[in-house]
Amino acid sequence: MSRHRRQASIELLELMGVVKENGNHFDSPETSPLLPSVHTPLSYDYVLVAKTVDDPEKDTFKMQEAFIEKLKMKNLKITKIIDDTVVFYGIQAPNEVFEKYRYLLKVSDACNWSEQQGSVPLSTRIRIVHFILSHVFLNTGENLFELLKKKVFEAKFCLHERKTQKELRKSWARWTACFRGQPINDVRNYFGEKVALYYLWLGWYTLLLLPAALLGVIVFLYALAFYKTSPLIKEVCESNTIMCPLCDKRCKVWLLSDTCLYAKVSILFDNEGTVMFAMFMAVWTTLFLEFWKRHRASYTCEWKVFDWCEEEEELILDIVNNAECAPKEHKHSYLRSTLVLILVTLILLLIIGLAHALVVFRVVATVMLAEGSWEFLSDHSNTAAVILGAVLHYFTITIMTRFNRIVSLKLCAIEENQSFAASERSFTVKMFTFQFFTLFSSLFYVAFFLGRINGHPGGYVRIAGKWRLEECHPSGCLTDLFIQMAIIMVLKQTISNVFEFGGPWFNRWLKRRRTKKLQMKCTHCYKKADQQTNRWEELCEICKLSDWLRNYRLNDVNSFSLFNEFLEMVLQFSFTTIFVAAFPLAPLLALINNIIEIRLDAIKMVSLERRMVPKKTNDIGVWTDVLEAIGVLAVIANGLVIGISSDFIPRLVYRYNYGPCANGTVTDIDCMAGYINNSLSTVYMNDQRIYKEFSPDQMVMPSGQNVSYCSYKDYRSNEDYSLTPQFWLILAVRFAFVILFEHVVVICKFITAWFVPSVPLDVKNQRLFDKLNRLKEELSSSKV
Repeated sequence: MSRHRRQASIELLELMGVVKENGNHFDSPETSPLLPSVHTPLSYDYVLVAKTVDDPEKDTFKMQEAFIEKLKMKNLKITKIIDDTVVFYGIQAPNEVFEKYRYLLKVSDACNWSEQQGSVPLSTRIRIVHFILSHVFLNTGENLFELLKKKVFEAKFCLHERKTQKELRKSWARWTACFRGQPINDVRNYFGEKVALYYLWLGWYTLLLLPAALLGVIVFLYALAFYKTSPLIKEVCESNTIMCPLCDKRCKVWLLSDTCLYAKVSILFDNEGTVMFAMFMAVWTTLFLEFWKRHRASYTCEWKVFDWCEEEEELILDIVNNAECAPKEHKHSYLRSTLVLILVTLILLLIIGLAHALVVFRVVATVMLAEGSWEFLSDHSNTAAVILGAVLHYFTITIMTRFNRIVSLKLCAIEENQSFAASERSFTVKMFTFQFFTLFSSLFYVAFFLGRINGHPGGYVRIAGKWRLEECHPSGCLTDLFIQMAIIMVLKQTISNVFEFGGPWFNRWLKRRRTKKLQMKCTHCYKKADQQTNRWEELCEICKLSDWLRNYRLNDVNSFSLFNEFLEMVLQFSFTTIFVAAFPLAPLLALINNIIEIRLDAIKMVSLERRMVPKKTNDIGVWTDVLEAIGVLAVIANGLVIGISSDFIPRLVYRYNYGPCANGTVTDIDCMAGYINNSLSTVYMNDQRIYKEFSPDQMVMPSGQNVSYCSYKDYRSNEDYSLTPQFWLILAVRFAFVILFEHVVVICKFITAWFVPSVPLDVKNQRLFDKLNRLKEELSSSKV
């Protein structure tokens, strides 16, 4: 009994337009996907490139020849072609290598039955030959990676297939296909399961951003529609309240009404709608991850890699490369683990130290701008310092990304992991952790510490006893967080995409100018070759050289190329979820970026870069755990942002305990009337502490009027500056809200995760029938 019914999860993705329908129907000739490319006598599994060396006595020449001889000893066929200053080595592996691989797959626990019949796909051949090349050592101990570092070889790459490239450009890797589904099966056949799962995940993430972005826009429009009638804005804009100077010496008292525009922006992102939106995003994160697990299970079942184990395949490849190989034993050293833990802690402390340096920069910049000669910057020194701090934070992120990568690789080398897959997981966790702290340390300061540790008039907290810490605006601290997030997201996405696409494109354009003449020769040669009667006749050297040069002059890729794409998207996912309460438009920005990102990455992989080595896997790896951790952190962070950072709780307490509606009898006055004045405290110049804090020149209004008092945002007594009972009530309600919010949302997340099984029943039943059929086939073959 056979079962060929397609998975419901796959049909759902096709219906929603995430993937192309014609990329998944295997039984319809009109809509069949690109079949996996198979090896022909004209195909080359891999190509090595080296600079030509005229002197055979040079060490470089000797190492080149020694490495090629090592390859020949493994029965690899080597074709050598020289082109002016470079020499190419085309590599073909014998069929015995792949038959051995197939047999070991069959007897292993990670058996892939999809490759047990028919020709071996070219993607599988490339993966095996790549492993063999990476594990060939000279007598002096150098492997190919070290030879590339020493410039013995210039490059190593597998070849693009021109026909498949053309088909992928037509159906996927072009800007006009932005709103079309992705041919995931074609991508899988060409680039392997690892790349295909990345695009499947990115497509699903982008689709799920649609409802989040829509609701975020609705929350924003809701605030925009009602902010003109808000009594809070009216109270700020019409206020005659005199506020205390924001810095020493140069800053003077100012009117609260001067910040009318700031208050309007603040109310757009700090309102009742953001609370419900934050709860929605917490549940949205769970739904996204749980349904992703279902889609992954459906596709890996369809591709026959549901039980695939990367460590198992690595063991098989070790045997294929060397039948006498010794097993790589699992090792654990408490000394190494302790050393790595200490080093990771030191790096995190360094990153947090950089965040503190940004705080100091903002404080000093505020003072310098306020004391500057440019009147506009002097009047808006606080906002200008926030913007400058965000821009500097972006450049810090760019520099630290390189540093974090080097450190993560060094730490993985100290660990001495048993397999490449284990090293990849370890590197991913470390690199993401360092990048996360680099990006979010400053944001956590703005969200939870800015304006809460700066003290009060007569008792300001100062850096080195000189510079006052920043204050929150009377309208709230959430606007500062919004400005930071908006600048970092926009800069990171736009500038990164420009360099990510513009660099490889410009590089290809320069190289194409050098290859026009050779392409004309190649065209003539192909016409001549087409006249031959033998279909599989060996192509001439010009044809091979043209193809190899075309691939050589593309941009290089390595084992971290796909990791970089994942890291970029997961960090964006963090921005979209963790502080979404402060920036409801973050999902919209992420959606716009991802629509572009999918095609940008596709064009880059198909047309601008050398072909990635196709990797087989059944999951996106440790990224799933990282995403789940982000989901939990998002619940905590958004609860704290609403409960601690925003003015949602103080407004709630005022409405029901201190405002006009507190006794429930007033009906003709807005319940929030008087809130701004209630949230301010006042100091007087007749107090000696205040007289020492502010000079007489600072207590002069722009109109020239001298004042003897000023207000500041805090709940303190006007006599002894102690915290009022209202402050303690608000603090208690804040903590109660955070606990309630997090418990309610976490319960909703658990219920959602329980309600949506990770593996669909169709997949479980399909695997059951597959196993049954395989056992029957084994039994039948054993009888024969």
